Amino acid sequence: MRAANEALIVIDVQNDFCPGGALAVAGGDEIISRINGLMTEFPTVVLTQDWHPADHTSFADNHPGAEPFSLIDMPYGPQVLWPTHCVQGTEGAEIHWTLRTDPAQLIVRKGFRAGIDSYSAFFENDHSTPTGLEGYLRSRGVTALTLVGLATDYCVAYSALDAARLGFKATVLEGATRAIDLNGSLAEARDKMRAAGVALEA
Repeated sequence: MRAANEALIVIDVQNDFCPGGALAVAGGDEIISRINGLMTEFPTVVLTQDWHPADHTSFADNHPGAEPFSLIDMPYGPQVLWPTHCVQGTEGAEIHWTLRTDPAQLIVRKGFRAGIDSYSAFFENDHSTPTGLEGYLRSRGVTALTLVGLATDYCVAYSALDAARLGFKATVLEGATRAIDLNGSLAEARDKMRAAGVALEA
């Protein structure tokens, strides 16, 4: 068992991000068995779940004429327009059926505000509206985080960068993540994480 101050953060291992889903990450389901094994090692386990209303502004379908994966400017900065995914109450939003949920003490739902996207487990994309995860971890005495899940270059990277910014020791196990890699986004995310002091391990 890891030390009492360590937590495993499992990011968005949901049907829509796995093969066959609306925003499938290649090989997204290949990491699940390793994550299930890791859960037994950590005294604190947290899952996150993308949880969008159907009218979410990050969906290309809600912008007539817009192409998926195009960029628009939002009040909080540039926003990728995604295919409709992880809509509240749908099968696509459910945690993948092979991922264990019983070891998790907390499931954080994010992206439920229609007007702002939320990649990070800690903040909305304005980088200031909190999800409440930081307070939960601090109240549990957690200071070191290991992050796994989907996708490496978006929700995992944003979560790791925020963790480092908040003073947590952050490690991303790249072998237990998979990336979208949209226009070089994986290399950019890895550079940003390294620069922020996030440890990248296999």
